[in-house]
Amino acid sequence: MKISCIIVENEPLAMERIKTYVEKLPFLNLLACFETGIDALVFLKTAQVDLIFLDINLGEISGIQFLEAGKIKSKVIVTTAYEEYALKGYELNVTDYLLKPFSFERFFQAVSKVQDEVDRQMNKTDIRYIFIKTEYRLEKIMLNEILFIEGMRDYRRIHTTNKRIMTLQTFKDLEIEIPENIICRVHKSYMVAIDKIESIEKDEIKIDGIYIPVSETYKKRFYELL
Repeated sequence: MKISCIIVENEPLAMERIKTYVEKLPFLNLLACFETGIDALVFLKTAQVDLIFLDINLGEISGIQFLEAGKIKSKVIVTTAYEEYALKGYELNVTDYLLKPFSFERFFQAVSKVQDEVDRQMNKTDIRYIFIKTEYRLEKIMLNEILFIEGMRDYRRIHTTNKRIMTLQTFKDLEIEIPENIICRVHKSYMVAIDKIESIEKDEIKIDGIYIPVSETYKKRFYELL
């Protein structure tokens, strides 16, 4: 599978270098290049993009503002000469941070991370059920029957359309097994099935008549998945 990408970079030499690196990798498909974040945001409204190579200093809006302004679902590799933005970049869930000037080897390392993430997501897309460890057995649960998962001290209670199941498996275990675009974490004590959401009001999700809070920790990623 090819990974579609765009470059957002206002330095001509830096843009040419990244384009050259992209062209060396047959699994990358360069869709477009932009000198401003605004033009890139307009493009993203109508185009499906897997990966963005993003500079920080872009003129009208910075790369950081670019990430904060839109619901960016693409993977992002930041490319900049300023290492002081690294922490903020990772807070905004970028895949990697390339400090200019960077070598092709370092570029390839960053892109390989994206390739691994995309491959994992593709493999997860085909998952229709999971086996849950209950007290005495492994129980099969169809993902499309899960409403939400609730944390209860040492246990997790899985609410489905027809039953409730208690398990000692942790939220971390469940997040690894279940694709986040199907059932995602919204709170330290809750995961919810996105397609079962009836409404969202003031950061409270309603599912099957139950109101579930969305915490600050998980809010940004949750709204990106909608």
